[in-house]
Amino acid sequence: MRRFTLACALLAAAGFACAAPAPGGLSDAAPAARAGNEFALDLYGQLRAAEGNLFFSPYSIHTALAMTFAGARGDTAAEMAKTLHLPGSNAERLCGALIEALDKESKAGSQELYRLCTANSLWGQKGYPFEKAYLDLVRTEFGGELGEVDFGRAAEAARAKINGWVEERTARKIRDLIPAGALTPLTRLVLANAIYMKSAWADEFEPELTAEAPFHAGGARTVKARLMHRVGSYRYFEGEGFQAVALPYSANRLSMVVFLPSKAEGLAAFEKKLAPDALAGWIDGMTRRRVDLALPRFKMTASPAVVKALKALGIAKAFKSGEADFAGIADTRELFIGDVIHKAYIDLDEKGTEAAAATAVVMIGRAMVADKETPVVFKADRPFLFLIRHERTGAILFMGRVVDPSAKA
Repeated sequence: MRRFTLACALLAAAGFACAAPAPGGLSDAAPAARAGNEFALDLYGQLRAAEGNLFFSPYSIHTALAMTFAGARGDTAAEMAKTLHLPGSNAERLCGALIEALDKESKAGSQELYRLCTANSLWGQKGYPFEKAYLDLVRTEFGGELGEVDFGRAAEAARAKINGWVEERTARKIRDLIPAGALTPLTRLVLANAIYMKSAWADEFEPELTAEAPFHAGGARTVKARLMHRVGSYRYFEGEGFQAVALPYSANRLSMVVFLPSKAEGLAAFEKKLAPDALAGWIDGMTRRRVDLALPRFKMTASPAVVKALKALGIAKAFKSGEADFAGIADTRELFIGDVIHKAYIDLDEKGTEAAAATAVVMIGRAMVADKETPVVFKADRPFLFLIRHERTGAILFMGRVVDPSAKA
C-alpha cells in the first residue's frame, strides 16, 4: 500500500490574526502554564549541551505538541502527556485557556498595550479523511481552522503558501521555515501555531549611555559588546553563585528575567541548578532594589535540535512507524512524527524586545526601592541565561542564553 506523510508544521510566529480559543480564565490557564514551564526546563536541560548562544520558544513547542497530542491515542498519548507534563484530563481546554489569557492580557479594552498574540491554523490535503472531532477540537480550543491544499499534485505550491503565512505572522522574521523538499505528495496535514512578541521596556535605556565594552565569553576569550546602562528600581535576587534581575516590559505584564553567574565560567554550573521549584523560589524571592544595570544589546536566530531532545525526554512511540497511534487525527495507524524543526529570533536593544519562533513537526504515515539606596551592581559582561515570561500566569514564552552577544544573528 502507499505511504503517506502528515506534516505538522507547528509554527511559533507573529499573531496579526489572533487565535480565538474557548473562553477561560487565569485559573484555567495556570495548569497549562505550569506544564509548559516544567517542559521548558526539561527541554533546556537537553538543549544546553550545544555550544554557543541558545534561544527558543518553549511555549511554541509545547503548544504545537499539545495540538499533536490532541490526536494521539494509547501509549503514544501517554508518553506525550508525561513529557509535556499535561494533566490527565481537559489538557486541550486548559491550553486553550492559556492562549486566551495571553491574548486578553495584552489589551486594555480595544487598546493594544504591547504585541503578544498567538494564531493557529491547519493545512490539510484535499479529500483526506480527517476526523471531524479532531478538527472541531483544534478549532474550539486552539482557534485553528482547516485550509485545504493539494500536497499530492502541488507540494511546493503548498509549501510556499504555508511559508508565506509564517512570514506574514512573524513580520518576516522567520522565512522559509519549511525547506524545499520537506513537503511531498505524501504530505497530508500541516498544523500551524504562531506566537509573536514585541514590546518596549517599562523604562527604556538611554542610547547615549550605551558603550562598547569587553564581554568575557569564557576561557581566555573576550569579545566586544554594546552594553546598555541604566540605574533604576528592579526586582532583584541574589543566590549562591548568581544574581537575578527582572526587567519589566510596558504595562508590566511581561518581563525578562536575567540570571547572571558570578564568574565568567559559571553558566554551566548554574544551568544544572535549573528546576521548576528552584526557579519559582528565585522569582518569588525577588525584592525591589536599586540596581546599576548593564546589559548587552544582542540579536540572534537559533535552530536548536529538538527531535533528539524530545526523544531523550520520553517521546518515543510517536516517532516510530508502526508503533505511533494518531488515530484521533485520522482513523488509521499510518501516522508518526518524522521530524521537528524549530527556529527562533530575538532582537533586544535600548527600546525593548522583538521575538518570534517557528516549530515544524513533520509526521510521516505508512500504508497503515528609595533613591538614596546604594545600587547593587548587575553587570552582564559574561555569559548569562534569560527568559521572557508572562507575569500573571508565570508562563515562560521564550528562553535562552547569551554566550557571545557579538555573534552574527
